[in-house]
Amino acid sequence: MNSLVNVSEGAFLALHGMAYIAQHKPERVSVKKLSEILQASEAHLAKVFQKLSKAELVKSVRGPAGGFILNRPPEEITFLEILETIESKVKLNGCPFGKVNCAFQSCIFSQELSRISQEIYGVFKDMKLSDFT
Repeated sequence: MNSLVNVSEGAFLALHGMAYIAQHKPERVSVKKLSEILQASEAHLAKVFQKLSKAELVKSVRGPAGGFILNRPPEEITFLEILETIESKVKLNGCPFGKVNCAFQSCIFSQELSRISQEIYGVFKDMKLSDFT
C-alpha cells in the first residue's frame, strides 16, 4: 500500500508547479524550467498547464522570454480549485469507494471515511498558493 491519500501525477504537477510559479512571481516560468524542477516530462506538464490556463488560473506568455504567470493573486487561488481543475469536482456524499450498492445494510465505516474526506476537503479548500510564498 502506498498511501491512504493519493493524488494523480497530473494533480501533483499542477499543485507543485503552481506553488513554484507563486514563489517566483512576477517572473514567468517556462514548462522547460518546471520540468527540470519537478523532474517531469515537458509534454505532461504542457497538458497540465493547458488545463490550468483554460481554467484561467494561469496565463501563458509566448516568445523567448515567455512562460506562465498566475492569472490571479496567490491568496485567491486554493489548492482545491487547482485539484478540481485537474481531476474533476470532489464529491463528498456517497460511498468513499465509489460503489453504488453496499454488501451491508449500513456502511461498516459508520460514516468515518466521509468525515475524514470532508476534513481533507476543508484542508485543500483552506490552503492557498499564498501560503507558500
